[in-house]
Amino acid sequence: MTTPAGTAGYGEAAEQLAVQYESVSFAEVHRELYDRYPAPPASVLDIGAGTGRDAAALAALGHRVVAAEPTPELRAVGQRLHAGSGVRWVTDALPDLPSLVADGERYDLVLLTAVWMHLAPDEHPSAMAALTRLLAPAGRLALTIRHGPVPAGRRMFDLPAEPTIALAADHGLRLLHRATRADLHGRDEVHWTALLFEREALSGAPAVRSRSEAADIGPSSR
Repeated sequence: MTTPAGTAGYGEAAEQLAVQYESVSFAEVHRELYDRYPAPPASVLDIGAGTGRDAAALAALGHRVVAAEPTPELRAVGQRLHAGSGVRWVTDALPDLPSLVADGERYDLVLLTAVWMHLAPDEHPSAMAALTRLLAPAGRLALTIRHGPVPAGRRMFDLPAEPTIALAADHGLRLLHRATRADLHGRDEVHWTALLFEREALSGAPAVRSRSEAADIGPSSR
């Protein structure tokens, strides 16, 4: 696989980044969207999984999780830190995700955490098309966008959320939720937008129940 331009600077800093990534929890990172994620057991794909913090947390909750990470050094750290988690690691990268698309599996939840900003705007259409192909009917796409100055040696683009929302709509993905939050690592100049989309369900097919919806159904009503 050709090394994606967006991974520049990550391989050589993998060990230091692991400390940073693992210093915050899955619950903290996903708090704005988590209640709208599918209830377990669901099929989950974490793209740009880094050190596997989120993938391992979701697997521990009972989901079937695939972690896609194109940087070998980060992938190796993740496999070491979260050995025995049940996460299946693969090598693939946006914008086209050729291996995952060719595999044909579809997912109830696709995570794109701190990844979208590494793609140039002209890569977004093909990336969104690939993401849509990987979503099951009524599947959900959780995407975060970083805003702020670009660190030295990294390839990032500080873009507003609106073009991404419009592009997702063009691919049949409905915006379910939008939120903003401060940076969890205390960088005052950095903030984040969190977006959750849903793919249209097939006619007559059962919808994917979210955590909050599942919690509303008590044992006596199931």
